[in-house]
Amino acid sequence: MIAQEQIHSLYGREVYDRDGDKIGSIGQVWGDGVGRPAWASVKTGLFGLNESMIPLQDADLQGDRLIVPFEKAVVKDAPNVDAADDEPLAEDEVTRLYDYYNLSWDDSYHAYQAGAAAGNASYAGTQDRETVGYDTSGPTTDDAMTRSEERLNVGTEREQVGRARLRKYVVTEQQQVTVPVSHEEVRIEREPITEANADRAFSGPDISEEEHEVTLHAERPVVDTEAVPVERVRLNKETVTEQQTVGGEVRKEHIEADVPGEQGRRTLG
Repeated sequence: MIAQEQIHSLYGREVYDRDGDKIGSIGQVWGDGVGRPAWASVKTGLFGLNESMIPLQDADLQGDRLIVPFEKAVVKDAPNVDAADDEPLAEDEVTRLYDYYNLSWDDSYHAYQAGAAAGNASYAGTQDRETVGYDTSGPTTDDAMTRSEERLNVGTEREQVGRARLRKYVVTEQQQVTVPVSHEEVRIEREPITEANADRAFSGPDISEEEHEVTLHAERPVVDTEAVPVERVRLNKETVTEQQTVGGEVRKEHIEADVPGEQGRRTLG
């Protein structure tokens, strides 16, 4: 894989096929939407008048050579692409190249086009073009450097922290209850013979033996139980909002300026 910082070193580099045959030299380089080298033009022919496009995704830098996994004839017969300096490749052109080299088409070209709309998709151009700035770590650039920094994006997410449940169980306990009970007792009553009771007193024999009994009754406590609903219990949820302080590490870029006539470096950002 060719890294972004190696793009500047590709211009003019000799290109060899997988069998070690020289194909030509690099003319222009195009990157994808995130700055990775994607395509390069190879100057072929006796005087380098012809240019063929090659994909860089599987190319390899070995010393001063760029090795591509294709035969020389395959590269020389690649479809012609009308690509000018500083212009991104057209989608139909990239599609023809992907089909020709039998590469897997994915969303990389759409990312490339999105980057082109933002003004940073193409690395097209030659090593000798005039620019107002020069990036010593990569390709030629414009007259400004972008300084970026990270910021914390804080939000909330809902997560499960526990479960609450109701459970009934039976407990047996002793209760003391006082209840009134009654019973019958025998009380002997004696009454004299009077005109009112003389008839019943003389109705029997004069002298005899006999017995008389009465049945006595008494109440006793009877214990029984019954289930009676006494209350209803339920679980309710309520939301409580509290303040929490969170933190994290963020990175930011500083730019140091070496200005002629000033002592020391000026730090920006």
